[in-house]
Amino acid sequence: MLEVKFDASQLESIINAAVDKALERHSLVNSLPPILNRTQFMELLDIGPTKAAELFNREDFPVMREMGHPRVLTHLLLQWCERHTDWTEKNAGDGWKKRGGVAS
Repeated sequence: MLEVKFDASQLESIINAAVDKALERHSLVNSLPPILNRTQFMELLDIGPTKAAELFNREDFPVMREMGHPRVLTHLLLQWCERHTDWTEKNAGDGWKKRGGVAS
């Protein structure tokens, strides 16, 4: 049986780090617009028009075209990115990677 022991300061440090990370992620999601147009989407992922078109044409990508021009629901984009981390790591621009895979 594995037994792990932490003193109070170690446990507090671990909890504080987890809470800080959760708060950062929550504030990020709330700072983005709920629906991204093509330009906002490309800026967020630091990609060009060719890569955006490739994504918009994927069957599994959460793009909606009902508004006349392609739009992406931000919360669905973030979920999609989490499910496709390998693709994101290979295809997103340097700006995305420098932010640690976190949109700014």
